[in-house]
Amino acid sequence: MPPRVLVDATAVPADRGGVGRYVDGLIAALDEADADLAIVCQRADADRYGRSAPSARIVAGPAAIAHRPARLAWEQTGLPIVAQQVQADVIHSPHYTLPLRAGRPVVVTLHDATFFTEPELHTAVKGSFFRSAIRTAVRRSARCIVPSKATRDEMIRVVEADPTRLDVAYHGVDSAQFHPPSEAETARVRGRLGLSGEYVAFLGMLEPRKNVPALVRAWIATCEGREDPPALVLAGGAGWDEEVDAAVAEVPPHLRCLRPGYLPIRDLPAFLGGAEVVAYPSHGEGFGLPVLEAMACGAPVLTTPRLSLPEVGGDAVAYTEPDIASIATALGGLIDDPERRRRLGEAGLARSREFTWAASAEAHLASYARAVAE
Repeated sequence: MPPRVLVDATAVPADRGGVGRYVDGLIAALDEADADLAIVCQRADADRYGRSAPSARIVAGPAAIAHRPARLAWEQTGLPIVAQQVQADVIHSPHYTLPLRAGRPVVVTLHDATFFTEPELHTAVKGSFFRSAIRTAVRRSARCIVPSKATRDEMIRVVEADPTRLDVAYHGVDSAQFHPPSEAETARVRGRLGLSGEYVAFLGMLEPRKNVPALVRAWIATCEGREDPPALVLAGGAGWDEEVDAAVAEVPPHLRCLRPGYLPIRDLPAFLGGAEVVAYPSHGEGFGLPVLEAMACGAPVLTTPRLSLPEVGGDAVAYTEPDIASIATALGGLIDDPERRRRLGEAGLARSREFTWAASAEAHLASYARAVAE
């Protein structure tokens, strides 16, 4: 008999970035796999999870946990009570932290190790918090789930995690949400963004790890001397990379750099699939969900060969080192080679179909079963 799993979705933000899409995709797939599932979530998400996981028991947490400090305190006291109420055999904490006295096994998802390997790319407070959370999870959880082999290897290297208690579960992509866009979809999103010509797209939080200032400066260099240069569209949450503003201030008047902020998921297929190139020159990712989503939309992708990104992109994306000169050379080469962009778009779409939430759910269920058995 499969274990009853309580998934703690209370850390999912209202704006569905990478962690939100991971939890949402996983929960729907677990329900589809007939898992014995309970979900505790923010009150605002109760209806959402009721629709996406109709067989699951949905528990809305108290209103106060909409604020992070209250949520973290509730995790230690309220979450174990919910687990007892729903008679959970195992708790899944999908975002680094866990209740220390849960009364049952806890499985924790650790998304990446860059808080240790590149601390300068995170704020001091955030870095200190997540380094402590990762060490605690490695020491106190029954098992840890990581989204790539690269992240598994980094956890073993930097925090001496027990490799026998780390389970790799790749993320998936929902092909109903992320797909090559129709002309009508592309025209609608172009109109909304005020785009009339070609553009280079970036999607993600504007944080130092994403290397957006280097992308902006590389794009400027790439556009020099072009009669009809593509615009650059930086979509995603504002983040905390103060260097982005300085880089954007260097954009010459004849070039267009747009920052539309967070885009709703319904706009992403047309935004990604309608781009000349989707550029994601990150210093390193635990997985790199925007790369996979862009591939699923048939976009040619330019990223870096750092950490997990080659596991996701394989031979179906173009690679560049993260410095300005390398990005400019690679980006310019793609802009000038429509046939290569076409081939990458087709290859990326085909490869994206290898990453499903159903397969991810299967790997998670195996991890839950191991946690209970041990």
